[in-house]
Amino acid sequence: MGVDTFLEFPTSEQLVAALAERIAGLLGEALRERHQATLAVSGGSTPIPLFARLAEMELAWDKVTISLVDERWVDVSSPDSNENLVRCHLLQKKAATARFIGMKNEAATADGGADACEQRLNEIPRPYDCLILGMGNDGHTASLFPEAANLAAAVALDSGRSCMAIRPPAAPHGRMTLTLPAILASRQLILHLQGEEKKKVLARAQEEGDADAMPISYILRQKTTPLAVYWSP
Repeated sequence: MGVDTFLEFPTSEQLVAALAERIAGLLGEALRERHQATLAVSGGSTPIPLFARLAEMELAWDKVTISLVDERWVDVSSPDSNENLVRCHLLQKKAATARFIGMKNEAATADGGADACEQRLNEIPRPYDCLILGMGNDGHTASLFPEAANLAAAVALDSGRSCMAIRPPAAPHGRMTLTLPAILASRQLILHLQGEEKKKVLARAQEEGDADAMPISYILRQKTTPLAVYWSP
C-alpha cells in the first residue's frame, strides 16, 4: 500500500491544525463504532505542538487509550523519556482523562524489561486506530535504527512480538520499540515530518533498495496498512 496520501502544508501551524483534526476524526469514528479508541504516538520535539492541540480537542478521552511507539530506557521523570513528554504535553486539559500505557518498567535494562513490556502492550486493543511515526535524518523510525544489532528481528513479520529491546549504534540509551508487525497492526499510519532535510531523506528512502540502511523504507514499502505523510517546511 505504501504512501497513499502525501500532504504538504506551508507552515507547521497549518499542518498541526489539519493533523489534529484528522486524528480526532479517526478516534471519534472508533468511539462511535467500538466505544473505545487507541492512539500510539512517537516522541521528539516535532509532535509537541500537535500534542498540545490534541489536548484541546473535544473527545470522549476517558475511552481513549494512548501508548508509545518507542521509549528510551530512562526514568519516566527524565526529559529524555517519551512517557514524560506525553504526560507533559498530551495528557493535559481535555485529554487528561485518557488511559495511558507506557513502555518503561522497573527492569534495569530494556532487554530485562522486554517481557513485562510485552504483557503491558498486549492489554491494548488492536489494531491501533491511529499510529503516528516520526523519522530521523538517518532514516530511522520508531527505534528501528540502521545497523542496530537486532534490527532484523524487530522488523521480522513472523516474530510474534509486540515490542523488542534495541540499542542504537550511536545513541546514549537503550530503547524499547514496537516491532514492525505491531506498527502495521493499525488502521491508519501517519508519518509526521518537518523540514526540507526530512523531505529529502523520505525521497531517498523511497528510491533506495536497502531497507536496513534506512528502516523507514519498511513502512514506505509495506502493502497492508494505509500510510499518510504530513509534511511542512
